[in-house]
Amino acid sequence: MATSVSAHCDKGAYCGGDFVPIEDLGAHFPTTTTPKGPPCPRSRTRHTSVKADGSYDIVIIGGGVIGCALARELSKYQASVLVLEADDDIGQGATKGNSGIVHAGYDDKPGSVRAKFCWPGNQMFPQLDKDLHFGYYKNGSLVVARGPEDELTLEKLIKQGEENGVKRLKIVRGEELRALEPTLTEEATAALHSPDAGIVIPYEFAIALAENAADNGVEFRIRRRVTGIERLDNGFELHVDYTDVIVPPAPPAPTHLGAIILVLAVLPFVAPVDQWICFGLALAVTFFGFVYHRHRVTKHHQAHKHHQTPTTRVEKIKTRFVVNAAGGASDKIAQLVGDNSFTVKPRYGEYLLADKNEGKSLRHTLFPAPGPKGKGVLVQRTLWGNACYGPTARDYDEPVPTHDETTSYLLTKCRELIPTLDASKVFHSFTGARSKTSRGDWIIEEAPGVPGFINLAGIDSPGLAGSPAIALEAVSLLRKAGCDELNKKNPLFNPKRAPIVVPKNGWKNLKAQKDLSRAFECKDPKQNVICKCEKVTEAEVVEAIRRSLPVDNTQAIRRRTRAGMGDCQGRPDNYDCEQRVKQILERELGGTQSIGMRSWPASSILPRRWLTEEDKQKLKKM
Repeated sequence: MATSVSAHCDKGAYCGGDFVPIEDLGAHFPTTTTPKGPPCPRSRTRHTSVKADGSYDIVIIGGGVIGCALARELSKYQASVLVLEADDDIGQGATKGNSGIVHAGYDDKPGSVRAKFCWPGNQMFPQLDKDLHFGYYKNGSLVVARGPEDELTLEKLIKQGEENGVKRLKIVRGEELRALEPTLTEEATAALHSPDAGIVIPYEFAIALAENAADNGVEFRIRRRVTGIERLDNGFELHVDYTDVIVPPAPPAPTHLGAIILVLAVLPFVAPVDQWICFGLALAVTFFGFVYHRHRVTKHHQAHKHHQTPTTRVEKIKTRFVVNAAGGASDKIAQLVGDNSFTVKPRYGEYLLADKNEGKSLRHTLFPAPGPKGKGVLVQRTLWGNACYGPTARDYDEPVPTHDETTSYLLTKCRELIPTLDASKVFHSFTGARSKTSRGDWIIEEAPGVPGFINLAGIDSPGLAGSPAIALEAVSLLRKAGCDELNKKNPLFNPKRAPIVVPKNGWKNLKAQKDLSRAFECKDPKQNVICKCEKVTEAEVVEAIRRSLPVDNTQAIRRRTRAGMGDCQGRPDNYDCEQRVKQILERELGGTQSIGMRSWPASSILPRRWLTEEDKQKLKKM
């Protein structure tokens, strides 16, 4: 019988790679190290890092895990830094749609750029998690052989890993292998064990990096798409399209009412008028003025509540240095300065997600012996306890199979590792796009012939693992390019960030109200449950909104708190958590902003958002 593995924030939390029981958390899980304030203005941080002359030292294009890792590293210095992200939140694109594995680096070709950064980056994660509390579990990985040919591949991988500097690699067999992973297929003859591999939730990692960078002075703007870059004598001017649903400000309070009240207050002292009559008139003017103003504001809110037409305005931003961390669009950004040295060729990967009953017995991240397109279809548990199956590997120019064909392929491959998996427990699907390039390796360099323009491009797997080491290299490249501000430490830099999600001890001190009309009857936000499946509280939602990054849609809250991530996927007839989150957003943002909601089908390959019993049985038979 397989031993159950703990899920993050369920009677404890993962800190620095290990699970700490809730009674021992104490200082491991601080709650007061992150500054909070009112919600950020629409699509940008509260503060700006712009210099007195209106320019910046460094602009990072792209708010994925690479851009955010660099932003946090740069916040340790006295440089003026701005991050531009084209989407409606940071941590989108390739960062959002991947396995979340902190690879050890045995799979990378010796001498490659990947091999240079993967293992050093892997070794930085325990301390990063102790500082930022994004949740990191060093669960280890197993590359599973199913015969002599696969075992030769394991021998090749272990030699490759050792050449790349990877430590503690070992090939295991027999009872030792069964003890490591009890539910593994009986056909497994051996496996390469890497105890240093780990897992995170990739977008939660990016959010943690970005919040800490913003807390330390980095400015972020979202919904900003760079459309042009002009080279100047001492830097660059970026042309940026800002596309958003802009709601006009509410009408101001009428100023003439104050003048009338002032006259009534002074009148008894300069004219034979009864002071009590003037006092009564002043009260009446104040009351009716307030009612009139509230009426105007209410009409304004009603008129614009359903205003969903986006508008675009152009911003021009001057900077001395540019870092291109635009992921799948990095070739297009490079081309804006005349760098045509590479093109991005996306490789798509579909995933299936199953409930926590399927994930609780999985101890390691399980890989088959790798093939020509990468590491293969894997089986893993996520940080929060779900089972994850995937990805596929489909190049952008290959035929697109049907959704059923893709689903059947994934389940067939995963059963080769875990024959007992129950496909009827699948409840969600998503697709990622890996930024493969024409060069076949990561591009981490100053663009040829373009001083001050740094490419961090084509960072596909294991880019997540390498990201903190890549950030250090980018700082070095910027110094070499002449950014002297990176020789001056930020004396106010605070490396610490408090988590948003609070560990729960079952349902202790929590209250759930199924009736949506009574969703906020519980007056203690720390007890009021907004998402029943994941036990997300109102306090956690408010905390996410008031952090240092702009948040204005239910999906941004979902990524920060897991509200809507559970088995029911926000099903309206269950608990309708998305509507509760929307109401909190409207309340916290003052009712004047357009609140984005979850779209469907997005990148899912499932037949519908909420699967029927018939759908589940079909999956089971695939």
